[in-house]
Amino acid sequence: MADAQYILPNDIGVFSLDCREAFRLLSPTERLYAHHLSRAAWYGGLAVLLQTSPEAPYIYALLSRLFRAQDPDQLHQHALAEGLTEEEYQEKLERVILGSKAAQQHPEGIRSLWQTCRELMFSLEPRLRHLGLGKEGITTYFSGDCTMEDAKLAQDFLDSQNLSAYNTRLFKGVSLDGKPCYEVRLASVLGMEPTLHSEMTSKLKSYEFRGCHFQVTRGDYAPILQKVVEHLEKAKAYAANSLQEQMLAQYIESFTQGSIEAHKRGSRFWIQDKGPIVESYIGFIESYRDPFGSRGEFEGFVAMVNKAMSAKFECLVASAEQLLKELPWPPAFEKDKFLTPDFTSLDVLTFSGSGIPAGINIPNYDDLRQTDGFKNVSLGNVLAVAYATQREKLTFLEEDDKDLYIRWKGPSFDVQVGLHELLGHGSGKLFVQDEKGALNFDQETVINPETGEQIQSWYRSGETWDSKFSTIASSYEECRAESVGLYLCLNPQVLEIFGFEGADAEDVIYVNWLNMVRAGLLALEFYTPEASSWRQAHMQARFVILRVLLEAGEGLVTVTPTTGADGRPDARVRLDRNKIRPVGKPALERFLRKLQVLKSTGDVARGRALYEGYAAVTDASPECFLTLRDTVLLRKESRKLIVQPNTRLEDSEVQLLEYEASAAGLIRSFSERFPEDGPELEEVLTQLATADARFWKCPNEASSDQA
Repeated sequence: MADAQYILPNDIGVFSLDCREAFRLLSPTERLYAHHLSRAAWYGGLAVLLQTSPEAPYIYALLSRLFRAQDPDQLHQHALAEGLTEEEYQEKLERVILGSKAAQQHPEGIRSLWQTCRELMFSLEPRLRHLGLGKEGITTYFSGDCTMEDAKLAQDFLDSQNLSAYNTRLFKGVSLDGKPCYEVRLASVLGMEPTLHSEMTSKLKSYEFRGCHFQVTRGDYAPILQKVVEHLEKAKAYAANSLQEQMLAQYIESFTQGSIEAHKRGSRFWIQDKGPIVESYIGFIESYRDPFGSRGEFEGFVAMVNKAMSAKFECLVASAEQLLKELPWPPAFEKDKFLTPDFTSLDVLTFSGSGIPAGINIPNYDDLRQTDGFKNVSLGNVLAVAYATQREKLTFLEEDDKDLYIRWKGPSFDVQVGLHELLGHGSGKLFVQDEKGALNFDQETVINPETGEQIQSWYRSGETWDSKFSTIASSYEECRAESVGLYLCLNPQVLEIFGFEGADAEDVIYVNWLNMVRAGLLALEFYTPEASSWRQAHMQARFVILRVLLEAGEGLVTVTPTTGADGRPDARVRLDRNKIRPVGKPALERFLRKLQVLKSTGDVARGRALYEGYAAVTDASPECFLTLRDTVLLRKESRKLIVQPNTRLEDSEVQLLEYEASAAGLIRSFSERFPEDGPELEEVLTQLATADARFWKCPNEASSDQA
């Protein structure tokens, strides 16, 4: 059963992002702006391969060469002509690759790539199954010999120098004097060559810190970021206003110099650019996949406004200050002033990175969020893909709930995403002491509602939410935002904004809560018992909420093991809709208040104890979650694949290239993404990966090789 989660069926669902109408409404200048931003995003997205696993760049280069030589249909026919059967074509990857036209044209190159990634692609060795540090998993944010203690030490060093971890990787070694030495490598176009003075040049040097050597360098992903910068420069010529021009100039500075401060400045201009027709954001953004929780994965998106849904979100923003007062913590724990954000529904043209979310609340910089504000976006055409549910594939629900679930899942998700992004991520104050020792709260009068005492802890200068709560920060915050969504969806005013009243409103509430508790059960797929760890922040958050609602008791939520019609283990999730308000709401209220108070005060010890306590997966009765996890894996539905369009510049006009919703369409979209410099990018990626290959072995692997 342990291996079942690593097996994907050949009939996995594939969907296309539809943005044709939104793109059609763009002016020629807006299309050019969107095109160059998209090119920047796609080039930058290649860095994710270098941020994930040692073999990822080689796999990409191998598949890129394979499908440059033959498109999927041609490869299929070629394989059959070479003597493979239909079944073998689906299952015998080595024979398909080594018998391909690409291998015939470049036998040594293809065989070399295949040899490099073959074993790693298929290995189910425990360490290679999931992300983690050292012996606990695989990551390329850190060298293979880095442990959690190394990550903590490096974070303390970065905090001491007011350096952000977002655009860094950490490589460990031993210096000539026997002391541990660490290279903190910043992502940038420029390397260590002498340059004109910038805010970063003074940081690029050697340091002594707690008996260890630290060297701050830069130049990570340099040739990739050079492509990003080139297209950001081109996009500037088509910017709609000076805010966009200044924003892009700062992004260019950030990616050129390796400066997160420049990216923050660009983000300030981005926040001020209200309601653009073409919306975008780019950089090292989300820290979900860093095992320590501080380093950002490269991400870039470009999207166009969906005016109908945006109007509803504007109404929600207008009600935000009043709705914030409904949240279950004292006013002192809320921001001093609500900075009215932009909140739009967008149709995605481009989203580069490891996945596409349904909604976003950014930037993630705590200092900007507290003083400058943020933006919320709901990605409408992504939500449309998420809504697509087949009744026969709906697991763990009562038959009586399935039709209601299918009818209201989409509308309820709109409500949840809106509340999650605007009033979840957008709420709450951090208690901070600045570099001069001044506090942003009154220590004499503000009382901790959980203890009845004065505030005892806060964030010191240089500390952030991510750096302080590290490994649990992302999931904890997603849990807080999801809980806010559930809590506030009970408010009739919210439901009226989205057009729901009476029985329809009650159905939206019920399905929203039902979807959350079902998601909490489905989340068990993303728990790794061998390492006692969670692999996905949102899923961990939903499991925690399920535990909170189960703890509320009184029959609010039950999870019952059953036997399916096929004779195999199954389960049923039940939610008593009549107990949502009298039982569920008070339980969520107590939990939310604890989450916010511990976050505001930076109380890591109690925050970690609370969160990790609920996130623990055991076989304790009555739920027996470890056993249920086997059932979840047995019944799991594979994650949907999403095909994105491309844009192409032809005689100064931008064309939208769309692809069919199939595996072949997905492959074609990638093959046509870099039509002119595909071979160059393959070479760049493999060279960058090879240059750092020595870092990815654990100490025990290195010693066994030497033996």
